[in-house]
Amino acid sequence: MMRPFISLCPEITRADALILMDWLEDECVTRYLSDSRHVSRFIEEVIGRVQLPVLTHLFNQGGRFFTAYDRHDVPVGFVRLVKTGSDCEMVLVIGNRDNWGRKLGASAIREGMKLAFFEMRADKLIAKVHIENTRSLKAFERCGFQLESQTPVLKSFAMSSRRYLRLLREGAAEHTADIHITEFDKARLTNLLAFEHPSAVFELEHEIERAVVVDARHVEQNVITMNSRTLLQLDDEEVEVALVYPEDADESAGKLSVCSDIGTAILGYKAGDAFDWRMTNRTRHIRIRKVLYQPEAAGCFHL
Repeated sequence: MMRPFISLCPEITRADALILMDWLEDECVTRYLSDSRHVSRFIEEVIGRVQLPVLTHLFNQGGRFFTAYDRHDVPVGFVRLVKTGSDCEMVLVIGNRDNWGRKLGASAIREGMKLAFFEMRADKLIAKVHIENTRSLKAFERCGFQLESQTPVLKSFAMSSRRYLRLLREGAAEHTADIHITEFDKARLTNLLAFEHPSAVFELEHEIERAVVVDARHVEQNVITMNSRTLLQLDDEEVEVALVYPEDADESAGKLSVCSDIGTAILGYKAGDAFDWRMTNRTRHIRIRKVLYQPEAAGCFHL
């Protein structure tokens, strides 16, 4: 059975806004949303007065807004992240009732946590859930959120950045495949991150944090380490690429920076692994066909 997959896209188009309006007309969707009427009016006003194909800047007033897409790039919901001081609050909606029960909500929450903690640098992520919204309650609990306070109407859950990192390192295999990186690669990649803007490399930082760290002399020979060369299948296309540091990147020669979409995606996976990954403007299905060259397997432990 395929794992549930959600990607969060920061660009909000006019088409997205129209779909969102349809969702907010469904009473089952809006039943537990305290500000659904306000959101509906806001969207209607925006569509009526602004004749632009992209509405991202309007939706991001007062917070960050993301459309949630499934692996087929079909919009299925939205996530809103509002940061106040060092805390961030998440609002989540899976808009189409046909998708309820498929664990897409939990997948969207995990993607939202990644953004809140790695890109927005929140210390704590909060979710306020209506006490009768059993699906959302279970989804946040399943993702490791802890009950912080409760009223007769709402339960307030919280996740600290420290707890998130601990759960990420301990339990990534529950919802995604394990990846492995060597101690040397992790040290060098961590130094690289220190000189990059967080928003540009937050996906890479997330992958490094969740990876299983191994001794370079004991890493399996079919794992993609830095400076490995591998044969990939991207959707229906086979390509040969080398995973390199940014200063060595040359896409025309098949040398992909670890900071690129595909470079970040394949780090630490092994031959036979297959997964979906959101690129800049679409989701790609990636299969690791074969690791053609690995420095560690060739006896090079500090390449």
